[in-house]
Amino acid sequence: MSEHRADILTRTNAGTPMGDLLRRYWVPAMLAEEIPEPDCPPVRVKLMGEKLLGFRDTKGRPGLVRELCAHRGASLYFGRNEDCGLRCAYHGWKFDINGQCVDLPSAEKMAPRVKIPAYPCIEQGDVIWAYMGPPELKPEPPGLEWSLVPGSHRYLSKRFQECNYLQAMEGGIDTSHVSYVHRFEFDADPSLSINGHLPSKKYIVGDPNVVFHVQEKPSGLTIFGRRNGEIDSFYYRITQWIFPWFTLVPPTGQRAVAGHIWVPIDDENCWTWSINYYPDQPIPAQERKWMEEGAGIHGKAIAGTYMPVANKGNDYLIDRKAQRENRAYSGVFGLAIQDSSLQESMGAIQDRSIETLVGTDAAIARTRSMLLQALKDLEDGLTPPALDTRSQRVRSASVLIDKNKNVEEWALQALEARKENPVYSL
Repeated sequence: MSEHRADILTRTNAGTPMGDLLRRYWVPAMLAEEIPEPDCPPVRVKLMGEKLLGFRDTKGRPGLVRELCAHRGASLYFGRNEDCGLRCAYHGWKFDINGQCVDLPSAEKMAPRVKIPAYPCIEQGDVIWAYMGPPELKPEPPGLEWSLVPGSHRYLSKRFQECNYLQAMEGGIDTSHVSYVHRFEFDADPSLSINGHLPSKKYIVGDPNVVFHVQEKPSGLTIFGRRNGEIDSFYYRITQWIFPWFTLVPPTGQRAVAGHIWVPIDDENCWTWSINYYPDQPIPAQERKWMEEGAGIHGKAIAGTYMPVANKGNDYLIDRKAQRENRAYSGVFGLAIQDSSLQESMGAIQDRSIETLVGTDAAIARTRSMLLQALKDLEDGLTPPALDTRSQRVRSASVLIDKNKNVEEWALQALEARKENPVYSL
């Protein structure tokens, strides 16, 4: 990839082509737990290079405003969240969730003319979503299945990741790596296997030479990774990439469906969100406990933060003895940290001029092409893809398919997120 194209795809600050495109979507800004109750302390939120402040007002409404006061630029983080607004601790200027100054003690008549940037927010699926694009183009709320099921059916976490969002997202799209870096994790992690056994492990480990084909859809891409199955079948791991930053990971065993979101903090850091959910039942108590402890796709965080315990600063607690003894392929434990350690090792922004793509990178190449095409279309005044929430209602799968069956035709209906469709998982 040329340096120019790579630069366009990785830069997301306001006014950049990719920044403008991503701002046309509802952005996962905070976990609802970060602002748990009316008038609770505000939280700093940085999204696509913008320093913001999230808070919940006296009526329980979420808001996202510029961090700095319109007076002399003091941080509203030190302000008082009271009576439906944030009051600056410096001179008492007060702003509501719309950024409007509602009280200016030293010049009361000026208040209606004073405003700070603010973004509309909605609360859905335990997430506070913000819309940061042109107000007249605000889309309908997200239609992702996991965001619409009851809270008992869903578990979310997020972690700080020290690299550009694109290389993190491309790692989530690439399912060929599971045969290597994750190969010793399947039996060891109780949230993945049943009684230490995962039926699909024999296919994932037994055939690392995945054959990929990619289908473009209104939602984004359906990515078919084919391995040898039984005598009369292929084993497919089918990933969904939902434009512009969502993935649904092929499930394992009779466990919850999994997914991710990669949201830029700035050009060199991102939030990696991780989701597990059941479409039709609550998450069992033991399974939820494993998730809360950082098992599966969720990493264990330093208490009171979203920073992983195993991180760049401590070499992800790599254990070379465990690597030699085939207990951890890279010496790093845990699916989440195994992924982030390698993605971060590429540098804050990967140098794509030195990479050598092969057939197993077909989905990554198509993702880049689709993002670049969406940028061109946006420049031409066309509507970005996947804003129709009906297109977002898809599922991933882990399944054996008869060798004579057309898997793309099968997936068209089988992987729609409908209550009558089962979750296909091995």
